[in-house]
Amino acid sequence: MVLGIDLGGTKLATALFTESGNLVKKDSRALDRRAGKQVGELIRETVAGYLASVDSRVGAIGVSVPGISRAKTGTVWAPNIPGWEDYPLLEEIKQVAGNIPVSMDSDRACCILGELWRGNARGCKDAIYLAVGTGIGAGILIDGTILRGAHDIAGSVGWMALDKPFRDKYIACGCFEYYASGDGIAKLALEMLSGDNAYDGPLKNCAPDALTAHDVFKGFDNNDPIALKVFDECIQYWGMAVANLISIFNPEKIIFGGGVFGPALKFLDQIRLEARKWAQPISMTKVTFEPSGLHGDAAIYGAGFLALNKITDNE
Repeated sequence: MVLGIDLGGTKLATALFTESGNLVKKDSRALDRRAGKQVGELIRETVAGYLASVDSRVGAIGVSVPGISRAKTGTVWAPNIPGWEDYPLLEEIKQVAGNIPVSMDSDRACCILGELWRGNARGCKDAIYLAVGTGIGAGILIDGTILRGAHDIAGSVGWMALDKPFRDKYIACGCFEYYASGDGIAKLALEMLSGDNAYDGPLKNCAPDALTAHDVFKGFDNNDPIALKVFDECIQYWGMAVANLISIFNPEKIIFGGGVFGPALKFLDQIRLEARKWAQPISMTKVTFEPSGLHGDAAIYGAGFLALNKITDNE
């Protein structure tokens, strides 16, 4: 079997897979505001616990991390985990893994690998996983290979420039992510609320620091005028971003995942119509839009696939 580890901003998920991709066991633990070495200790304890119970059957370990996985150093930049600007995660896991090979990659890369292995990218050589959750990233598969870039940062599409002029509010997360991520949906709603003195709907009663994308989705389902405007904007941003990805990479599929897709899957037809306005026209006719086949488990399946490839590479 192989062990997949998916580290998120708030939880740690682990799963055992057979070499054919069947899920044997899955667990999840909350980070509970752990930071720095505390998160590393949690991961090491979890790996050691698995190996103590099934050591002889684990052939390799794969790890998905929420940020930049630096291939040359084995370190991680994870903006949602305090103290993880250059954290030596790979070496720490190897200390408890012993002779078991360990491999690591970004969550966006792992998501498209998971879809390639057991999801909706099976059989594809060129596909993109657009992950829209708290932030936005893209796992990009080109001719069967993950695109990582010169410094392992490829796929950071939250920084895609989709508006002008530049505003200081884009500095922290990028223009696309500012408006169309899970956090961005809430930010956009707050901006619209502050500029609409006539609005008297339920979103007005939400405390500014407590308003979430969930509240805005609920408002949309109830025909709330602010929520309708928010998602009209988001659909335009999602469509423009996808059009750029289609024009640049000519993929077979765009796969939509993350916590926002999810409830935003109902907008796929509208996103396609928006993308059609902007994308290279021939490439646009060749691409399909699909939801994730693995839902919230794409990254952990990708981590398992990383581990499986490690076994293959060592044979």
